Amino acid sequence: MSTYTATVVWQRGDQVFTDNRYSRRHEIHFDGGLTLAGSSSPHVVPVPYSDTDAVDPEEAFVAALSSCHMLWFLSLAGRAGFCVDHYEDAAEGVMAAGPEGRLMMTLVTLKPAVRFHGRAPTEDEHAALHHAAHDACFIANSVKSELHCLPRLLTD
Repeated sequence: MSTYTATVVWQRGDQVFTDNRYSRRHEIHFDGGLTLAGSSSPHVVPVPYSDTDAVDPEEAFVAALSSCHMLWFLSLAGRAGFCVDHYEDAAEGVMAAGPEGRLMMTLVTLKPAVRFHGRAPTEDEHAALHHAAHDACFIANSVKSELHCLPRLLTD
């Protein structure tokens, strides 16, 4: 078993707060020392109370799924003897009402585009690597959202 930490810090400052007109901007401190600016999504809480330059939880959720998938894909591709030159994923998440009527991330679509050096996998091998990465991804195994992966092979 492993434990991972992130510390989220928000401070009221001189804002009234009880009028619900306060900044949602906060800091997210990760155990490796990185600090990111966080905020609510402007789709949920309007600007200026949300900060469009900060990472919102919904974006972080999509990024966590994309990152986990990529890391597993790279590992599996390397073990299979393929040399990955470039991996890019323009992942998307959709927020909608779930089965119980509450808002949730109902769908995440990963769209990894991969370029290989030397021998590239066939379309079937490429799809199988992504399927195995999805099955192995700790984050994907932890959520109830529907998750799609639409991989593309990049060529020069």
